[in-house]
Amino acid sequence: MKCKIVVTGANGQLGNAIQELANNYPNFEFIYTDVQDLDITNKEATVQFISTVNPQAIINCAAYTAVDKAEENQSVAEKINVVGIENLAIAAKNINAYLLHVSTDFVFDGKSSIPYIETDLPDPKSVYGTTKWKGEQALINSQTRYAIVRTSWLYSAGNANFLNTMMKLGAEKSHLNVVFDQVGTPTAAPDLANAILTMTYMTLADKKEITGTYHFSNEGVCSWYDFAVRIMKIAKLPAIVNPIHATEYPLPAQRPNFSVLDKTKIKAKLGIKIPHWEDSLEQVIKHKLAN
Repeated sequence: MKCKIVVTGANGQLGNAIQELANNYPNFEFIYTDVQDLDITNKEATVQFISTVNPQAIINCAAYTAVDKAEENQSVAEKINVVGIENLAIAAKNINAYLLHVSTDFVFDGKSSIPYIETDLPDPKSVYGTTKWKGEQALINSQTRYAIVRTSWLYSAGNANFLNTMMKLGAEKSHLNVVFDQVGTPTAAPDLANAILTMTYMTLADKKEITGTYHFSNEGVCSWYDFAVRIMKIAKLPAIVNPIHATEYPLPAQRPNFSVLDKTKIKAKLGIKIPHWEDSLEQVIKHKLAN
């Protein structure tokens, strides 16, 4: 009998990446949902849906991720990023399902000088980061079988993200100004999807329960400026990228100046090798241009 996996937020970039890898998991039956199928902010509807489908696992890719808009839409961000997780946790606990939830580097203040490990104390500086941290706490306190995967700078060939914005602007403009004093690691959605599905498979099929909090991004470190320069080079776009300070491009939400995540724990637990960000970027851009 196949294991049923409910994927929420399935139309987002991570949800789409999971769908593209689904054929690699013939033992899993995926049930893809987005807000029109399952509104996780509605407790009764969520509990009813999960109870009816009765999955062995839930992968939660649903989130309010508009970082700047969250500053003025705090109640909406709270509803999706906190209440939604509480509802999924209740629904999962009722049927003893495994709940894997995706979080963010924005839970940290960005003041570290060494990569963040899972036990470092969160201190978010934005509404988005705060709601994601509250969502994590709600899940941890729910006594559900859970795993949290924090990631950073997520991008894919589709959907709205830094890569696609840069490729669009790089084709339209001769010069681009990009922040150089914020450092982190880009994460290709297919690589994150692969790690999440590996965690789910090990928990359900191999009976090696993967629980707790983990960090995942690609390997290596760069600034947004470095990321943009590499995009132009791989995509063969003519735009010249100029480095600027974050203070020259003020945004409503404060970003972490340093958000490099330490992946030692997840690599040891899953026995995986994580690709360097430049290698994954090349693969994603090739895929994008081919399609």
